[in-house]
Amino acid sequence: MSQQNEAPLDDGRNLPFPTVRDVPVTAPLRWVARGLADLKSCPIPSLFYGFCFAAMGLLITFVFEHAYEYTSALTSGFLLLGPFVAMGLYEISRRRELGEGCALGPTLTVWRRNAGNIGIFAVVLGVVFLVWARASLVIFALFYTNEMPNLSGFLEQVLNLTNIEFLGVYFGIGLIFATIVFAASVVSIPLMLDRNQDAISSMLASFGALLRNPGAMIVWALLIVGLTLIGFLTFHVGLVVLMPIVGHASWHAYRDLVEPLPAQR
Repeated sequence: MSQQNEAPLDDGRNLPFPTVRDVPVTAPLRWVARGLADLKSCPIPSLFYGFCFAAMGLLITFVFEHAYEYTSALTSGFLLLGPFVAMGLYEISRRRELGEGCALGPTLTVWRRNAGNIGIFAVVLGVVFLVWARASLVIFALFYTNEMPNLSGFLEQVLNLTNIEFLGVYFGIGLIFATIVFAASVVSIPLMLDRNQDAISSMLASFGALLRNPGAMIVWALLIVGLTLIGFLTFHVGLVVLMPIVGHASWHAYRDLVEPLPAQR
């Protein structure tokens, strides 16, 4: 198992298509518990990535505080970039499974294991992000009738439920983009890292995981969004701890959702 995980499997073209398994609707709670266990066992490298997430959040807040139409798109970009930043967290969990320790160094270059396919996936998500960023600006231009707010002004508007037409369109379109990204990335990067799977098969397997386990995936998505919001609402301090838990939990989601290769059993 360790040799197969450490070395690329040719170029991934000879691998069978990933087999998606059924999981109970409560499975995401188990993934989070396992993610917390990984954090406790490997705190230093895990928290390093947590600080990276917190730095991303702080950059979004401080640089774009007075141009919320950009901040909202970049906050979505934060969620799009999450799976790539979390690659190191996936590797920490994988190495812990194999009893190989929790050194930070090997996790920083884990992307090299399947750089080509990860690059393809990055381009796909990048295109989605650019389309959403443009759509966000168009929605603001068409439906936002007041003066462009800063961060506090926008939150006040949401809480007061004013300009309900804008809110409905903005969050409705945003939900569509978020669903696409979530569906494409549930198990994609772990698959590409763990068995050198190609990008197309990995994304199709992710969509299959969503279609086969809609209840569990809804719970998982709500947990990710909820934990991320808690991280932002705690002045980004919570991101330092919560994002590593989500990253580790995503690895365990992959382990539960995708049938291992025969050599990995």
